[in-house]
Order: sequence, then structure tokens, then C-alpha cells
Amino acid sequence: MGRIIAVVNQKGGVGKTTTAVNLAASLAAMEKRVLLVDFDPQGNASTGFGIDKKKVEATIYDFLAGKATLNECLHTVSSPWLSVISASSDLAGAEVELVDEENREFFLKNALQTAADDFDLIILDCPPSLGLLTLNCLVACQGVLVPLQCEFLAVEGLSQLLNTVELVRKKLNPDLEVEGVVLTMYTQGEGLNDQVVAEVRQHMGESVFTTMIPRHFEVSESPSFGKPVVWYDPWSSASWGYFNLAQELINRMKTREEGV
Repeated sequence: MGRIIAVVNQKGGVGKTTTAVNLAASLAAMEKRVLLVDFDPQGNASTGFGIDKKKVEATIYDFLAGKATLNECLHTVSSPWLSVISASSDLAGAEVELVDEENREFFLKNALQTAADDFDLIILDCPPSLGLLTLNCLVACQGVLVPLQCEFLAVEGLSQLLNTVELVRKKLNPDLEVEGVVLTMYTQGEGLNDQVVAEVRQHMGESVFTTMIPRHFEVSESPSFGKPVVWYDPWSSASWGYFNLAQELINRMKTREEGV
């Protein structure tokens, strides 16, 4: 069964979707069978892979609602190792529709049971909130990856997110654990950035990935071309950051499997 990892941060603008998209592309480049599920009604992860949301016939909303099968929702992209399930604004309506449903926190988990055996990793791009959609992701996954921008305002919300993860682990998903915190938009030598890095590493210890994603203009530019930055400019410092992050994630998974 493939490992399901939710990329979560309730604060917008921290590189959450960028991390989900480029991590998925980097893992696929390492010949891991990867499924990226866009679970954000904004659908930015879909755009990041050049998927025209207006032309999509079946989205994650249709899959959850039982209106489409998994195969009908899958989009193939440039890599044969990577598939994407896109999202649209309809997903925002799903949050309202689920409120009165029994076991509403388990809809995504139940839906993904059919996909788990077909992929090595399933990456969930969560919305920038801690609502019912994100709760579904936390219940469905085994690991939480937290992108954290190197600024103090981003750090302030980290404790709230970690408390939510711990609450979900106790009440709904005993298998849930923090996969790691990845520091994003880092500028080397900038005093404030370095202070944030030192503070986060002091408090989170080994939970923080060694790899940091540097700030690079092509990270912002690549979505307009419908490509992850690791495809758009694979030799950029940001691309190497995501490749290293993918390798570090694989190493952590291997260590966990070996029981070390």
C-alpha cells in the first residue's frame, strides 16, 4: 500500500502547493509511482501541471460524490510515473455537503482505498485552512508534511497546526505522524531568515528536513507555463532543493520501514 502524505499549512503563501507539485514531480523523476490529489478548491496544483480546469470532466469532487471512478479522474502529465486528480470550485461545495453526513471525516480516506495499491506515494495538496476538507486529508494520510516560510508570521501558526495534528491522531487517525517540516523561501545570509531557521530547528529538532528550499524567481514563473519548476528549469537552485527534499523523504521512509 502506498504511503499517503498530506501537504498542510493553514496559512497561505508559504509554498504549500508549490511544494506539493514539485515534490510529486521530483519523486516521479526518481521513478516512484506518484498520485497528486489536488484537494484545494482553488485548483492551483492542477494549474501547476498545465491542466485546464474548465475542460476537466471529472474532478476529486466527482470521485468523492461517487459520480466518477478513479480512472475517470486521473490525468496523465509529462511523466509516465505521475498522475494527477484535479480540483475545481465544486470542491468548496463539498465541504458544506459533508457537514450533515455520517463519518464525514472519512470520505477521502474511504475513496482512496482503491488507489493505495497502485501508487508508491499519494500526495494530497490541502486547502489553506483547518476546515473539513483538511480534516479529511489528515484522516486519510499517514504523514503530514508542513511547508514553512522563513518568516516569523508563518512560524506563529505552526503550534496551532501541530496541535490539530495531535488531536486528529488521538481521536480519528492513530497512524498519523508528522513527516517533517520543510523550510521554504529561504534567502541565505538574510538575518531574519536565519533567525527563523535557528528557532524552528531548536524547537522541532529532527522533524525539520535538512533540505531548505531557496527563494527563486522561476518558482513563481513556472506555473504560468503549466510546469513544476523542476521541469521548467531543472538546474535552478530551487529545483535541486526539491530533488534533495524528495530524496530525503525517501530516506526517511526507508529508515522507518527498517525500524531504525
